Parts: sequence; structure tokens; C-alpha cells
Amino acid sequence: MIRGNRIALDFHSRVAMLDFVLAVTDHAGRRAGLDDEALHAVSLAVRESVINAMTHGNANDEHKHVYVEIAPLGHGGRGLAIRVRDEGAGFDPSGLADCRAPENLLEPGGRGIFLMRSVMDAVVLQRAAQGGMEVCMVKRMQRTPA
Repeated sequence: MIRGNRIALDFHSRVAMLDFVLAVTDHAGRRAGLDDEALHAVSLAVRESVINAMTHGNANDEHKHVYVEIAPLGHGGRGLAIRVRDEGAGFDPSGLADCRAPENLLEPGGRGIFLMRSVMDAVVLQRAAQGGMEVCMVKRMQRTPA
């Protein structure tokens, strides 16, 4: 659904939806003025957040939904605000293990949120008012020096 410049997606937790979500996000990013480097960062963050919502939040339950909202930044700012929400039980983000700690370096997972925080300008993890967990992210187009 598109309301103004905001895009809202609501879909079942099926990995097959990931390519569609990434295509929509890429299109929205291009319209918002992001360059290729910023688009790559957004793609990485959205991929990680949607997969986390499906696998960790919704526990691979294909009957549960994932919600993605994409909106351009207002007031002439070039960039995107993205929100990804699941229908899971949620978790306390302060309890996340540091994936860079020596004891975690060989763990097979646990790097998604670290990656999101590394490539986006802002990342907030919180329990959603509607239930579940949500990740709110912002990517701004960096101004080039004059």
C-alpha cells in the first residue's frame, strides 16, 4: 500500500518475499536520492532485519506477518526511514551479546544487528505497541563537499 510517499508492506513470514521487499526498498531509495553506496547499505540492513523478523521474531511461523514501512525523510532531507516489525514475543536489546568478543567470533549467527548499526545512520530496536519487536532505521544521503 502506498500513502503519499510512504510504502507499507504486510506479508507472511516467507523468505520468498525477501526479493520483493528489497526491490521495493531499492526503488524507494532511488526516489529518495540515495546513491549506490547508500542503497547497498539499506539493502543489507533491510535484508538482515526482515530475516531476523521471520526467523527470530516470528520463529519461522509462516502464519505470522512481517510489516515493513518505508518513507522518504521529510523537509528536503534525502534518505529513507524504514521500520520492520514482527509478531513475535520480542526481546531485550540490551541483552545482545557482542559479536566481536573473542568467545563469539566463531558463532554462526549474531551479527545482523551489528551490521545494521554499522551501515545505517540510526537504528532503534524496541517492543512495538502492536506487539512484537520493531527495528526503526534511517539512512541519509551524505552531502558532498562543495
